[in-house]
Amino acid sequence: MRALTWHGRRDVRVDTVPDPRIIEPTDVIVRITSTGICGSDLHLYEVLGPYLDPGDILGHEPMGIVEEVGAGVSALAPGDRVVIPFNVSCQHCFMCDQGLHSQCETTQVRERGTGASLFGYTKLYGQVPGGQAEFLRVPFGDSLPIKVPQGPPDERFVYLSDVLPTAWQAVEYAAIPPGGTVTVLGLGPIGDMAARIALHRGASLVIGVDLVPERLSRAAARGVKALDLGSYGKNLADAIRDLTDGRGTDSVIDAVGMEAHGAPVAKAAQWMTGLLPDAVAQRLMENAGVDRLHALYTAIDVVRRGGTISLSGVYGGMADPMPMLTLFDKQIQLRMGQANVKRWVDDILPLLDDTDPLGVEGFATHTVPLEDAPKAYETFQAKQDGMVKTLLKP
Repeated sequence: MRALTWHGRRDVRVDTVPDPRIIEPTDVIVRITSTGICGSDLHLYEVLGPYLDPGDILGHEPMGIVEEVGAGVSALAPGDRVVIPFNVSCQHCFMCDQGLHSQCETTQVRERGTGASLFGYTKLYGQVPGGQAEFLRVPFGDSLPIKVPQGPPDERFVYLSDVLPTAWQAVEYAAIPPGGTVTVLGLGPIGDMAARIALHRGASLVIGVDLVPERLSRAAARGVKALDLGSYGKNLADAIRDLTDGRGTDSVIDAVGMEAHGAPVAKAAQWMTGLLPDAVAQRLMENAGVDRLHALYTAIDVVRRGGTISLSGVYGGMADPMPMLTLFDKQIQLRMGQANVKRWVDDILPLLDDTDPLGVEGFATHTVPLEDAPKAYETFQAKQDGMVKTLLKP
């Protein structure tokens, strides 16, 4: 089959690789019909190379048609249409029973001290082959795939794999009070969708912050108060307080994460770490790694006293300096973590009807063949051509 594989920093290629096969009786093989490029894929493209091997298959936002089922699978049959959550979770362990599928005890990567395995996402999370490919082996076939109806276009459902539950959890964790206010930092796919969900759930004011004109105009068209970080700079927090009676918003969603703008020293450290031998780079990142924390510091400044910050952007530093005095003094609540995809599916599915209140149909700015994935990664990383969300078609 054809699949997108990692070969080095900013070097991904579409190669011919062996087809996946049934290994466990509970496996299914899915023929991929659509698969997204996620903002967190750019961390693999740029920062997390020490945890990848050449030839690793990327991607964790797939959907498709069941081609083959193992002898132990009874809930699915060939021809069924399914979306695959990015968490590889069993649905029956203690953590899954708590709705914490990103902490699944069956697939935790204990040798790395990390949570549940993820499709297409490094040795830190199980080195499981990903879904930017023609076919994908999916374990836990009776419980992990999300069966969706035939008929509507893929774009109606494909975001159940990651974008929708990640954005939904970001809003849930933000604890926006009824009729309250929220700032969303970063209007990439997750930030954009989180802003839409916050408005849908009754926020009176959603402020969206970004640097990219196309992202700002796209959010503004959905009713978001869009602020260009390039225009406000260090005065951003004051501008937001001016919009909220001098307090700041009730909640802030950081949808940026480790590669924020405005942190040149940390950016240089990330770049230099990527040039080291993998074993050395891994030890450095796991013991002394730092993130570019500009977005998080902005969130702490912008949120009102007693408010809540929700982190959905990925952070990976082990030695990040945190302003504990400010967090304590402002009585800020902080929630974060990988999205627990299956936890939120029942809340989201009713919104994926013909009324399309979240605008999932048309959410993708680009749809390209799988063979064009390397160029799409390059464009997305450079924030060019108005690219916000790309779907690949194997």
